[in-house]
Amino acid sequence: MLLMQASVSTIKKCLPVILLLMMAVSGFAQQIALPKKDSAIADDKVAFKSLFKTDHFNPNQAYLSQLNPKAVSFVQDYIQKQGKSLEKMKEWGRPYFDLYDRVLTQYGIPKEMKYLSVIESHLHSRIISSAGAVGPWQLMDFEAKRFGLRVTPSIDERTDYYKSTHAAAKLLKELYNEFGDWLLVVAAYNCGSRRVHQAMLKAHSKDFWDIQFNLPEETRNHVKKFIGTHYIFEGGCGLTTMTASETKQYIADQASSQQLTEAEMDSTVTIEIIGRYNPAIVAKTLEINIDLFKRWNPGFEKTLAEGNKYTMRISKDKAGLFDAKKKEMLFQSINMLLGGNK
Repeated sequence: MLLMQASVSTIKKCLPVILLLMMAVSGFAQQIALPKKDSAIADDKVAFKSLFKTDHFNPNQAYLSQLNPKAVSFVQDYIQKQGKSLEKMKEWGRPYFDLYDRVLTQYGIPKEMKYLSVIESHLHSRIISSAGAVGPWQLMDFEAKRFGLRVTPSIDERTDYYKSTHAAAKLLKELYNEFGDWLLVVAAYNCGSRRVHQAMLKAHSKDFWDIQFNLPEETRNHVKKFIGTHYIFEGGCGLTTMTASETKQYIADQASSQQLTEAEMDSTVTIEIIGRYNPAIVAKTLEINIDLFKRWNPGFEKTLAEGNKYTMRISKDKAGLFDAKKKEMLFQSINMLLGGNK
């Protein structure tokens, strides 16, 4: 399992760990039982298999602990550099995200594609790229005009959040109709469709991870930034970070997933928990098979990452052990989340 390098040389660096631990442990005092959230949305927050160490990616297990070595360095560095500012953006950027959600939904675009605006401009409307792209969606003038925006010396509607989002949604829909793969859409949004098609021809593949080194460095990093941003905001990855073939396989896997048997219902118990528990740590400590824990607890990590209670299901004979070890497991989980060693 991947263990990110911890730095505990100063109190300043340790303070975030202490604060997060205090916040998470405080959840133990909450005694009001809440109904379990609908996990239908959480179920599609999974990642692409080609990024991971094995073919058996667990969406409820720590994302970074399963990353393929080819992606670990970039994603770690990105989260380390951008994590704090993006966490703050969750609050101050909420009005913009609400607008994006409404507009993208009108065009049938996954809401998660709003994170493209984050990596393009950090939601700033007046930013201008070296290539001349403008606005929160960094639209080029010819693309903006093609989708009905006014771009004149006195008026540039690319800086208008509402109008530019409509234009960006039209472009995203057009690109998805062309490629049928959201990773390729992000790539094409950055470098243009022609370059992506050229890269596909050179690699004899339609898979981003096969063609990435035939793309400009900025473009392949752009896609990885989108993945890293999606992780920070969503607590994992989703359909927008999967290749087309992985999306098809995921849907098939979901359709064939088994329900709990009567015997499993009789032999298990549910416990209300809150705090950033890592499912891999919980499963290991309780000596429960991680795949079984995943099946019993869909959406575990994402629900807890959102600060909500989760109705966790474990074997009846493990309930006492969980109660005895819960503080220790929570500490280990938060330490891993912040990059410490277990």
